[in-house]
Amino acid sequence: MALFPAFAEEASNKVRDSSTEFDWLKNKSFQTGDALSLHGRFLEKTSEEQNKKEPSVSRDVSSEEDREDGVAPRKKKRKKKQKKKHKKKSGRYSHSSASDSETIYPSDLKKEQEAKRQEAPQLASHFSWLDDLQLPTEQLFCVDRKADPANWTYKSLYRGDVARYRRKGSSALGLDFHKQGVSWEDSEVTNKKKKKGGDGKKAADRYYSTVSRQLLKAAPALPALPASFDGSDGTSSAIFLPLCDDEADNKEGEKAHIGQTSSVNPLGVYDSSTALWLQGKGQQDQQKKDAHTEEGTALLGGRTEDFNRRLREQPADTQLWIEFIRYQDEASAAVFKGEEEQQGSDAAERRKSSYRAVLEKKLSIAERAVATNPLCIALQLERLRICQELWEPSALAKEWKKLVFLHPNSTPLWREYLLFTQSYFSSFTVSKVNAAYGKCLSTLSAVRDGSMVSHPALPGIEEDMLDIFMQQCHFLRQCGHSEKSTAMFQAMIDFTFFKPDSVRELSTKQQVDFFEPFWDSGEARIGELDARGWKAWMLQQERGGWLQPTAEEEEEEEEDEEEVKDRTQPRGTIWLDVESSREATDWLPWRPDKAKGQSEEDCEDPDRQVLFDDIGPSLICLSSPELHLRLLLRFLSFLGLPVDSVLSVSPGQPGLLLENLSLLTQGNAPQRPLTSYDLADGGINSVGHMTTLQGTRKWVGLGKQGEKFLTNLFNMLQPVLPPHHRAFLSLSWIQYEKLKVMRCLHGGNKKRLRSQGKSSKRVAKRLLKEPDNRSSLVLWREYGHLEWLLGNLDEARKVFSTATALGGTKGLSSLTLCDLCLLWSQLELEDGAKERGGQPADVTASPAVSVLTRLAEGTSASSTSSSLSTVSILKARKSYDQTLAASLSALDQNSKVQDDLMAEKLRLRGLVGCYALFQYLTVSVQAANTVYTQVREKMEELHRTLTAEQQLNSSKEGKLARADADSNRPCVSRVAAECEALAWQQAALLKYHNTVAVFPLVTLRQTLTSALPVWTTSVPLWSIYVQVENRYHTAGRARRFFHSVTRNCSSVVPRLFAIVAEQQRKQLVDAAQRSCLHDDPLSILPENGLSNRIRGLFENAIATETGAHCPLLWRMYIYFLVCEGKVDKATGIFYKALQNIPWCKGLYMDAAQLFPDHLQEFVDLLTEKELRVRLPLEELDILLED
Repeated sequence: MALFPAFAEEASNKVRDSSTEFDWLKNKSFQTGDALSLHGRFLEKTSEEQNKKEPSVSRDVSSEEDREDGVAPRKKKRKKKQKKKHKKKSGRYSHSSASDSETIYPSDLKKEQEAKRQEAPQLASHFSWLDDLQLPTEQLFCVDRKADPANWTYKSLYRGDVARYRRKGSSALGLDFHKQGVSWEDSEVTNKKKKKGGDGKKAADRYYSTVSRQLLKAAPALPALPASFDGSDGTSSAIFLPLCDDEADNKEGEKAHIGQTSSVNPLGVYDSSTALWLQGKGQQDQQKKDAHTEEGTALLGGRTEDFNRRLREQPADTQLWIEFIRYQDEASAAVFKGEEEQQGSDAAERRKSSYRAVLEKKLSIAERAVATNPLCIALQLERLRICQELWEPSALAKEWKKLVFLHPNSTPLWREYLLFTQSYFSSFTVSKVNAAYGKCLSTLSAVRDGSMVSHPALPGIEEDMLDIFMQQCHFLRQCGHSEKSTAMFQAMIDFTFFKPDSVRELSTKQQVDFFEPFWDSGEARIGELDARGWKAWMLQQERGGWLQPTAEEEEEEEEDEEEVKDRTQPRGTIWLDVESSREATDWLPWRPDKAKGQSEEDCEDPDRQVLFDDIGPSLICLSSPELHLRLLLRFLSFLGLPVDSVLSVSPGQPGLLLENLSLLTQGNAPQRPLTSYDLADGGINSVGHMTTLQGTRKWVGLGKQGEKFLTNLFNMLQPVLPPHHRAFLSLSWIQYEKLKVMRCLHGGNKKRLRSQGKSSKRVAKRLLKEPDNRSSLVLWREYGHLEWLLGNLDEARKVFSTATALGGTKGLSSLTLCDLCLLWSQLELEDGAKERGGQPADVTASPAVSVLTRLAEGTSASSTSSSLSTVSILKARKSYDQTLAASLSALDQNSKVQDDLMAEKLRLRGLVGCYALFQYLTVSVQAANTVYTQVREKMEELHRTLTAEQQLNSSKEGKLARADADSNRPCVSRVAAECEALAWQQAALLKYHNTVAVFPLVTLRQTLTSALPVWTTSVPLWSIYVQVENRYHTAGRARRFFHSVTRNCSSVVPRLFAIVAEQQRKQLVDAAQRSCLHDDPLSILPENGLSNRIRGLFENAIATETGAHCPLLWRMYIYFLVCEGKVDKATGIFYKALQNIPWCKGLYMDAAQLFPDHLQEFVDLLTEKELRVRLPLEELDILLED
């Protein structure tokens, strides 16, 4: 007997081969006779049990099959009880679904059984084995009334693919055509029609129905006729405009109803809602809400369907995957919009569960995207951002390490990983993060050297490594470990500028191994007295080592001033004063003085010593001279010196470094409206400046030890730099001296200003006496400005006149001479405005016009102003016009040339500024505005072109295309800097004119609103905008503009200025409310809504990715809440800030100042996270006891 009896006949017909026979298909133990006898006994037993039952039991149509399958009778009794509750029509068959059960009465069942006994069964009711049949052709078909759940459970058939059918009186193959048939229709639609009582015909949708409105709101279909592209008819291809919308219809309906009169509306002036309210009735708002909800759900479903279709067609589009992931937030907000307005614990739980559901949905989409594009790093990062709120910290850290291990040559991935380790509070410690930085830089160095064969080095890897190194140094500075960050720069400069020739060809790891003995030898390092460098030390070691110097005259050390000056102050205030004072004094690493016989054991604070293990893994090799210069300028910026903003642009995430309020308060000098942005502050604290948010500097510079360190650094580096790099060094030094003078002016201490002025002039004169700097107009310009700031106007004019004589007859062709004359003329204009109170009446007698005219003529301007002729003014205007036109045409011709000459030609701010100021003084402010507008349009067009080319090259595959993009980057940065400088020059000139004359503000406002959306990080432009808008009490325009900019911008700078604008407006309102009561000043001002608006701006800012890691934003938020008297909320925000910026020591110092009762808790937290604590509380208690 075969195992499958249905195919026994076919198997017997085949030719059997004993070698290939499948014995396992046979079931020899199966006997047909035994099976039939057992089956017969079962049927007899079942029939006996059936006869014993009462005839009143109700049965279903499928009861025979259930009885044969051995269904327990309990289910039948339960069904009986349920059926007795409802009365239904009796009948043998109905047009309902096959799954619907109907009540069958016992009398009908008895009649049916009798009819079945009389008639022979036409079709079998169950399957039978082929061997059990008498004839092969007997009962070929049977009615299978029992569904097969395997089709739905397993993957053979999907549930949606199983057709729904119901019995009808039509015929089909194998069925009784008198009773049965198959109809492939949806039973649910038919049931709905039956419920409505219709006749099966669907009524057409009217134009106002929900379906029709959805069709109108949906995307327009493709036009049936092709559009014409010849441009002859502009309206032929235009999409039709809808005549009205729902709101217009509602308004028209309300107007029509207003005209109707009734008992409650006798005059016909009430609308429909008011009339219903007077009658005590309400509108059917729920129906409208349901209709709108259905429309919104349909629209969301349409967008989701569109995303799915596009992703099926383009699975490699990573940006589309990211958009789809972020679209889930929008979809969930639309679905759960009603729940967000509800209050209570249940609503909060529902919101939390819905948020987690959205996260899990986004995670599933991200995992699908990563499986489709396994090499895409952006999708991997998006997945890990989602997992950060779902996974445990250990699992998340493990996944990050795995991803970094798989992509060790990706610098964007390393940046994100470092930001994760730096900002994840639960696993954050300074040593762990510092080790992660070292691991990153050592791995990238191995990739750069080629020792990691599995992954090639990507273009621009050295520049990215320098950015990461700079970010590590600032991280250590913000943690309070200033000694380590300074030592890292010292080692890196020695490792780069004083490298021996014998080790240059070795790998980075081998060079670091050779550098370690020099670092541990105790030899003087960069910035220290008698430092010679690594190269000289190695050469001398080959000759036998240095001769130990004899102890010379020791300098008299100043007695340490008493650290605790006022013991009556609170304990927390004393701790803050001593901590910040030690930070400003002890930022240099401690070194034992061999002349005094000191050793490492003599150091009182072990944290001031820096071991090689802390800095060795972070040393990198830089090959190009441009990167050498960038490293040097960034070190000077780290020390607090002004540098070129293009060459020393901050690392990839500048928001991490913002922590100084000077970023938002600069430019508020009314006596210098045109030159107040000469040295813009970047908002980044220099080394040694670690105080609270409102704290002041201890010194205007770096202090006595810092100034010595800086002088030694300059003296050691100048001989090894090329001449054009030495010019950057000298410029930064003289600007630093000018910056210290400006800080003294701002402080108002005349004695300190006098002493600082003498020392700064001494440094400037020494720099100008050097042979390379004698003809440098840039240094002469800074020296003249320094004299002007000190009040020596005659000396400053002599310096400027000497500098113009050095320029010779170059005139407008010299861009540095144009910069010098522009500054001179601006200073003269500011001084004339103070003396005469406005623009002079006689143009020919103006000193500024004289300077600008002599520049155009190519002659040196004299320090004494002399009258000019109108002919010379006309000639100068023509010269300006021709020179500017030639410069702009040269930009179009040489826009693709990337060299130093092109970079020099891009510096048009001096020429354009001189021409615009000349037009302003001789013609009108409209003429000056025209000059700026014309040049800005040209420069911004060039910037857009270069940016598009850079993006195109970066998107191409291959190293050559990426190298072209990297080489194009400095030119794009230079053009962007020039465009931004021209914009704020134009805005400053228009603002100055508004202060001295009557002029509409619309021109200035248009200039700012056109420039700020492009240059969103320009601090001078935002400062001018806030000053202009805060003069008026109509805040709506400014709020709308801030919202439009921040909506499309990821930078934190616009959000900070939006907050500052509202805070200044609140100060004005509070001052006005206090001035109303002369007798009794208000202790608590009434709420005017501005506080809530400011809090909303803070919350929106910290919700962004850049704002969440900005220390300045969090510190401002906490300080604002404390000023409002909301100390508990401020405490909560502080602990929330710790979850995002745990490395910022300034945040802990703010908390110690604002919440002095918790000082012990904050110091313990600093110690636990390994941040630098220079004054332990035990030492503070000892100091207070003395």
